[in-house]
Amino acid sequence: MYQLSEKTLGDWLEHWAQVTPDKEYIVYSDRDLRFTWKQFNERVDDMARGLIAIGVTKGTHVGLWAQNVPDWLTFLYACAKIGAVCITVNTNYKQNELEYLCKDSDMHTLCLTDGTWESNYVDMAYTMLPELRECQRGHLESKRFPKLKNVVYIGQEKYRGMYNTAEILLLGENTDDDEFMRLRKSVNCHDVVNMQYTSGTTGFPKGVMLTHYNIANDGFLTGEHMKFTQDDKLCVCVPLFHCFGVVLATMNCLTHGCTEVLVERFDPLVTLASVHKERCTALYGVPTMFIAELNHPMFDMFDLSCLRTGIMAGSLCPIELMRKVEEKMYLHVTSVYGLTESSPGMSQTRIDDPDEVRYTTVGRDYEFVDVKVLDPETNKEVPVGTQGEMCCKGFNVMKGYYKNPTATAEVIDENGYLHSGDLGIMDENGNYRITGRIKDMIIRGGENIYPREIEEFLYHLPGVRDVQVAGVPSKKYGEEVGAFIILDEGASLTEEEVRDWCRGKIARYKIPKYVFFVKEYPLTGSGKIQKFKLRELSLKLCEEKGIEVV
Repeated sequence: MYQLSEKTLGDWLEHWAQVTPDKEYIVYSDRDLRFTWKQFNERVDDMARGLIAIGVTKGTHVGLWAQNVPDWLTFLYACAKIGAVCITVNTNYKQNELEYLCKDSDMHTLCLTDGTWESNYVDMAYTMLPELRECQRGHLESKRFPKLKNVVYIGQEKYRGMYNTAEILLLGENTDDDEFMRLRKSVNCHDVVNMQYTSGTTGFPKGVMLTHYNIANDGFLTGEHMKFTQDDKLCVCVPLFHCFGVVLATMNCLTHGCTEVLVERFDPLVTLASVHKERCTALYGVPTMFIAELNHPMFDMFDLSCLRTGIMAGSLCPIELMRKVEEKMYLHVTSVYGLTESSPGMSQTRIDDPDEVRYTTVGRDYEFVDVKVLDPETNKEVPVGTQGEMCCKGFNVMKGYYKNPTATAEVIDENGYLHSGDLGIMDENGNYRITGRIKDMIIRGGENIYPREIEEFLYHLPGVRDVQVAGVPSKKYGEEVGAFIILDEGASLTEEEVRDWCRGKIARYKIPKYVFFVKEYPLTGSGKIQKFKLRELSLKLCEEKGIEVV
């Protein structure tokens, strides 16, 4: 029988450093960088003392803006050990988004890397904080961001006004241990440890406050559903700044004492090579990642027979894709359903569930979580087989939105249930099927149309690699159905062929009026498809084609 643990992240880390000190915890296969539990714990302690030396203490907000670099987790656990709050920053953020988050979160210290090929984080930091170019490290006085006192560069390079990793670690080695131990003892499992900003698929980001208790237990149960043990090796190619990476992956490994094989930036070739070389037993990814791996020209060169399980999540998972992954990559796929505000898992399929359950549902409730399907209008539970809003209550529900009690009250009702905004159905066996999103629902002339149904149908059309359905504005009907299709390499389809495939098979009003062939979808940094941007894209594509939206 499972039990919820009151261990903090620091407690878990120290537990494995004592029990299995020489076992590998962090591995980067592409550069052969490896940390045992003992080595990593010692580095975390040095980093924590170094953060204390620059003014970080319990409750301090520390931003972490980086891809999955080796010290990403060092900073996370260093914050966790002294009661600071790690704010994970979306790696795709641009200037305005960065400045919004730093201001809204009351950030004290920002830790960053060089950035990505399209965004230079260092330059963006100087643009936001011009005072950095003139001040000494640790003496930042910003007019626009008065609470922001430090910028730390994650790496060895030196930049004016910023500390770097080596300097923080050196400060830690030379800092008195008393304050570190005092803060370490003060940390409680119900303290906020991680703040993630909602990914913006439906609106402006809000800071989701998650505790040690939230994320450690969610990660533990996720691993239990896949029968994780200390012998497992999990390849993590999903971004750590998102719940998928930091909770479902990292907290799973932390609570089970297994090895985390990290990929700094998703690349299908590096991911396949890491699984092959390290003999990984588990692999995570959003559907687009698995599609990229399966379709890589060098796929057949790698031995993936070591894989046994994994998670496909982050967006709705096509049934045919799950079948292909199981057939060609050998792993038994599980699906986790939830949202950042639920830490994120509220339901999951189990590794030993029948194929039909794993392919077509998102499983049943997590232990200690009460999931209900509620009528969006009356807030009453609907009967089995009836569509309603997915809601949950339990250990996994966030502490709230930072500085935003009004928004918190809008999603957590008076009975303590978190409202997801997603539509779902519970079957007679207690498994859930996600049927769409309340805001994604297309209303065409009074008819409610759920994109998931049409997506699953179109996915069976030969030549279709991936498909997303979204509403296109219509003067006559309010909305029309738009299908955004990515074709298999070498495949050719016309708009009319797509519609012909639908005729006589689905209701006429569900047949896409608009068919767009695209190369990619607008994604959040965590791989979620931004359907509201597909709506915007439809207008642009219609204009380019000279199609009048009626």
